[in-house]
Parts: sequence; structure tokens; C-alpha cells
Amino acid sequence: MQITKEIVQYVAELSRIKLSEQDAENMQNDLGAIVNYMEILNQLETDSVEPLSHIFNITNVMREDEVKESYDRAEILKNAPERTDETVVVPKTVE
Repeated sequence: MQITKEIVQYVAELSRIKLSEQDAENMQNDLGAIVNYMEILNQLETDSVEPLSHIFNITNVMREDEVKESYDRAEILKNAPERTDETVVVPKTVE
């Protein structure tokens, strides 16, 4: 894939950055080098390689879900500085 100045300008616009003409040219060269390297990696034979979720041979230890009684709502709310019967009242932060 050829990286054009239009692609560089589009990426810069998406990133909300302004590039000088020299910076845009440097970015075009740098992005082109990255894409060319990815093309080299695409040529590797990976059909016999299984996808990995981790680089280490580990498994996630998950516990079984247990249904438990919840805390008493009144007990929790008694420490709130301002509350209703069922919720904590917090200051409004957005007008």
C-alpha cells in the first residue's frame, strides 16, 4: 500500500494535529516504512501457528459465581452525608 500525502493529511485531521509540509513528508516516509514492514510480515507462513491471547502459557483463574445476600441498604446509606430512602445524593456537576 502506498502512503500518499492525502492519507497523511487525513490521519493528521483525525488526530487533530497540524503538520508542516516537511513534517507531512517525514510522516509519509515513516508511515510508508511501517506499512512496508507489515507487508514483509504478511509473507510469513502462519497457517500452522495457533493464535495467542497471552505470550505466556497461562490460564485465567476464574471462580464460580456465588449468589450471596447483599449488604443492608439502610446500613450503607446511614454513612452518606445526603441521601434519599434508596440512594446517595451527589452534587450536580454538569449544568
